[in-house]
Amino acid sequence: MNDGTMTRDEPETAELTITEPSLETLSIDTVRTLAMDAVQQAGSGHPGTAMALAPIAYSLWMHQMRYSPSDPDWFDRDRFVLSAGHASILQYSMLHLTGYDLPIDQIETFRQAGSITPGHPEVGMTPGIETTTGPLGQGVANSVGMAAAEAHLAAVFNRPGHEIIDHRTWVICGDGDLMEGISYEAASMAGHLGLGKLTWIYDDNKITIDGDTSITFTEDVQGRFESMGWHVQNIGDTANDVATVDAAIAAATAVEDRPSLIIVQTHIGFGAPNKQDTASAHGEPLGDDEITLAKRSYGWPEDARFMVPEQVAEHMATRVAAGREHVADWKERFQHYRAEHQEAAAALEQWIAGELPEGWDEGLPAFDPADGSIATRAASGKVLGALAANVESLVGGSADLSGSNKTLIAGSPDFAARTPEGRNLRWGVREHAMCAISNGIALHGGLRPYAATFFIFTDYARPAIRLASLMHQPVIFVMTHDSIGLGADGPTHQPVEHLASFRAMPGINMIRPADANETAVAWQVALERSNGPTILVLTRQGVPILDRTGMGAAEELRRGAYVLARENGGAPDVVLVSSGSEVQIALEARDELASDGIDARVVSFPSWDLFREQDATYRDSVFPRDVPAVAIEAGSTLGWSEWVGRDGAALGVDRFGQSGSQADNYRDYGLTTENLVRATRTVLGRDK
Repeated sequence: MNDGTMTRDEPETAELTITEPSLETLSIDTVRTLAMDAVQQAGSGHPGTAMALAPIAYSLWMHQMRYSPSDPDWFDRDRFVLSAGHASILQYSMLHLTGYDLPIDQIETFRQAGSITPGHPEVGMTPGIETTTGPLGQGVANSVGMAAAEAHLAAVFNRPGHEIIDHRTWVICGDGDLMEGISYEAASMAGHLGLGKLTWIYDDNKITIDGDTSITFTEDVQGRFESMGWHVQNIGDTANDVATVDAAIAAATAVEDRPSLIIVQTHIGFGAPNKQDTASAHGEPLGDDEITLAKRSYGWPEDARFMVPEQVAEHMATRVAAGREHVADWKERFQHYRAEHQEAAAALEQWIAGELPEGWDEGLPAFDPADGSIATRAASGKVLGALAANVESLVGGSADLSGSNKTLIAGSPDFAARTPEGRNLRWGVREHAMCAISNGIALHGGLRPYAATFFIFTDYARPAIRLASLMHQPVIFVMTHDSIGLGADGPTHQPVEHLASFRAMPGINMIRPADANETAVAWQVALERSNGPTILVLTRQGVPILDRTGMGAAEELRRGAYVLARENGGAPDVVLVSSGSEVQIALEARDELASDGIDARVVSFPSWDLFREQDATYRDSVFPRDVPAVAIEAGSTLGWSEWVGRDGAALGVDRFGQSGSQADNYRDYGLTTENLVRATRTVLGRDK
């Protein structure tokens, strides 16, 4: 019997002699003991769920899923989502045992700074992690996007005899996931789309942090999912019976026209005699004494820590060779596919690589100032139509606002159960799920998703948008009706603090273009960006197509801020700066100030994020250090002090809007040429 003492330089295997357990049981108990030990050493974490779910994880990794530990990004792999991300040690243990590049020292340093085993799974940090699951409900919504991406790509690229895209999406979720409203939105969408390769396994352990779920969650989950078009099995208290779990999964995979939910009752903290089925097993270490008792109940050496029996290591590592066979078989099949469908194979490889096709930006509309005014949302629709004709991997839609957001792709059917090749995603009134599912599409790879609604409704989608930024996913969020300029719908629909709030979010690029031609460039920037999301913030109302004769080109949007209208000579007296629809007000104020001998520069400032990426020399050339600046924008003034400084001023909207016409709202909130001129004179000490 091994004494459990291991060093990080030694193999993570050990001999274990106990009363003839099956290799299956020994493997499952290895996962359980690793979970207990890791959480105890970390001093925090969630051991109980991992202990309860170990048999289900064993079934998935050893009997069900197709994956390759030595090639974690193999495209036709099954996707696994641990939506109950607090149980991350379960996934880390399975990844370690099945041969991913996750050595035992990373299990030992679970939840510690510098490790690749953070408290909740993070995509891009740990091999084998498909998405970042922290806020409950996000993972299940991501999984719908992954399954939808698989269905669409299969419909576009598979040919008779060549099922080159053919994989499944698996999820483990819990009570907390299903309590969150986003899960209902996502499940409803999955049922509507008939995503038959999506399976959720619901851990019905009846425990949350506050106690038994009877105090909060008593609905009929089975009936709820059946009403949404899911195939549902409730296998009861059978989590420890791997054969029963296997059979339920087999029944789920046999259903091809609907997503599947398997409800299974588990015992949180399984085997811990004083903490099993209690809330304390959910979110805190078991304690040394309870771990000793739990290991005793498994027949495990009580003083062994982070021990992996040699036979378990050998058994579970067989998945490495199996994975290599999966990849080799797929590559061989792909070569046959390429031989018969060369053009499709080349396109698929390009989509998987996330590359834009040659000539992707050709044929984009150029907007003529002679045509007068056009809302940037309308210009966006025209640009999207041209881009979609060139970039066939571009898919997306609107949360029941297609006509308002201008986001339909002409000539393409809707993505639906019978037409998964369609590119138009009809999200219905599901803003939160729309954005989280779009994240899942991006995470899956092969497609470029966009999602649209009114800018105000980012309030319903913010957690998913934040995670797109955290995960560096290139989702394009098209947000229209950007200000009090939307008019009589009133303050409930008028975003005032939203520009400031997204400027505070790390890693996201928000662009508010001044006119139609800036909008065209903004779309190009969004598509070129591969390492994070972009928000396009667009007007409902028409704005002039700027006559750029003698002025800065729209292409300068790529630098975030640029000199649109230069001073007449020498250094400017003042810089007037704005974004979006208020740039026109700055131009009008410049002309009026010129009549008083004030030489003003006008800066179009569509993206603070892009501007911050520029070097200091360029930034100083736009905003000379010794020249005061005055900003005007139909949103909160919060943050503008960074650019206008102590000696400048900012006009904006620091209270909620009102129900009135665009013209009345701008007048009543002081967003006028007259007010901007007055504020500028005050800043310069030239008040009349």
